[in-house]
Amino acid sequence: MNQALIPAAKPIVGDDERAAVDAVLASGMLAQGPEVAAFEQEFSAALVNSRECVAVNSGTSGLHLGLLAAGIGPGDEVIVPSFTFAATANAVALTGATPVFADIDPVTFCLDATSVATVITDKTKAIMPVHLYGHPADMDAMSTLAKEHDLQIFEDAAQAHGATWHGAPVGSFGTFAMFSLYPTKNMTSGEGGMVSASTPEVVRALRLLRNQGMLQQYANEVIGFNARMTDVHAAIGRVQLRKLPEWTKQRQANADFLTQNLSGVSTPEIVDGASHVFHQYTIRVAGGADERDRFAAALREEFQVGCGVYYPTPCHKLSSLKHLDSRADLPKTEQAAAEVLSLPVHPSLTQGDLERIVTAVNTLSGSTK
Repeated sequence: MNQALIPAAKPIVGDDERAAVDAVLASGMLAQGPEVAAFEQEFSAALVNSRECVAVNSGTSGLHLGLLAAGIGPGDEVIVPSFTFAATANAVALTGATPVFADIDPVTFCLDATSVATVITDKTKAIMPVHLYGHPADMDAMSTLAKEHDLQIFEDAAQAHGATWHGAPVGSFGTFAMFSLYPTKNMTSGEGGMVSASTPEVVRALRLLRNQGMLQQYANEVIGFNARMTDVHAAIGRVQLRKLPEWTKQRQANADFLTQNLSGVSTPEIVDGASHVFHQYTIRVAGGADERDRFAAALREEFQVGCGVYYPTPCHKLSSLKHLDSRADLPKTEQAAAEVLSLPVHPSLTQGDLERIVTAVNTLSGSTK
């Protein structure tokens, strides 16, 4: 077929974002400044029930600094999913603490509280659920466990801008939460991250850590990093934040069309109490990794439909991380890694694109709806 490829993801950056960047360039104030401060305030009001926010240069930096600000360090354990991007576990390891892997709920792809309970030890200091693909983790179950064992909760909300759990926004549950602003996320600042925090003490620690340990120039209080966001990036993020609600509605409408029309594959489910913002629209293809990979290759090559596997190798199987938790026995995680396939769901899809995706998947699955 001689058709243009439908990309798996597509950042939307237009004249509004360019104008905002041009205004910053014209001001001569390019580094962290008034645009960053305004972005932090606007993000707080729009997405996390006015929890104070701190902007940083990447989502990974946000996790790393959040963990340090929350007091995590050598000798501590933090329970994380293995079915996630490596940055979740990397950030824990970078503090000197140990990431301990737990299994997932096969419906939501998020941490399963029953599995989490089995790996809590006297070294456990926190649970860090990931709101994977834009579906919130079961924060009721996580909160119950945390209270029972006197643990902190940290949220990896990298993919979940605007998602809610029983009406409360993700990013408003834990000691801190991190949102990624990478180009393919539901909104972007070009590159960057935003951290929401529950207390003034954590906010202050975050602000120190991102700026070489300083709140006032040359008055270094702690050993810190250069993890600042620039005003150029913040200007992009402020424009994108205003567009996020409509983009989210379009993602949800696209996902609904796919769910109503796809057949022969397992489509995403939304559990009671959750709102899903569909960073990814992730199906399962039965038959194992080889069959899934053949299916993905045919989508791209025969139908020009982009797709992606997030994530083919669980963290506890990565050569960089597997030595940190030799106890991990995660059958649901390993099954998901062998079956998941994410289809395009981004807001720039046309109705024709959606119909092509449906035709391609249903043809390859040998089924029609």
